[in-house]
Amino acid sequence: MLARYFVVFSAVFLLAACTSASNNNGGIDAGPLDGMNGGVIVDSNSGLYTGEEGPTPGTQADLVVNVGDRVFFDTDSSELTPAARTTLENQSAWLAQYMYLVVVVEGHADERGTREYNLALGERRGNAVKNYLVALGVSPSRIATVSYGKERPAVPGANEGAWAQNRRSVTKVQ
Repeated sequence: MLARYFVVFSAVFLLAACTSASNNNGGIDAGPLDGMNGGVIVDSNSGLYTGEEGPTPGTQADLVVNVGDRVFFDTDSSELTPAARTTLENQSAWLAQYMYLVVVVEGHADERGTREYNLALGERRGNAVKNYLVALGVSPSRIATVSYGKERPAVPGANEGAWAQNRRSVTKVQ
């Protein structure tokens, strides 16, 4: 009888040892701890880096954390606000540090209005950002634009808070 318990215990132990652990940490992947990234944790959903060393310079995460990657617009407007101009001035200075980088400026709109109207509005917003960055000295060959209109909301919802977050332009490092 004791031998039977020993066999069952051994089988359970071996099965437990053979199973692989799944990444059950909410989409956060730990990088290798060999000094390549200093053990910095990378959130695969947002691309943000956390840890003592911070984001890698010249990456999207660096732009998001240290400069800001988006500007917001008023309803039915592609005019840059003073806050948007400040963010774009910071983006321009950041891009001057990384002359090899190319970016895409995405124009977005909230859910109100037709698809066609919002695509055109998103295009105007993307071009407003591009034109301001060019005026600040960024080469136009380093900036592409694309409009997503209302197709890619940052915040779901049909209220002013969601709409305000979706009336935006986002600069993405390529």
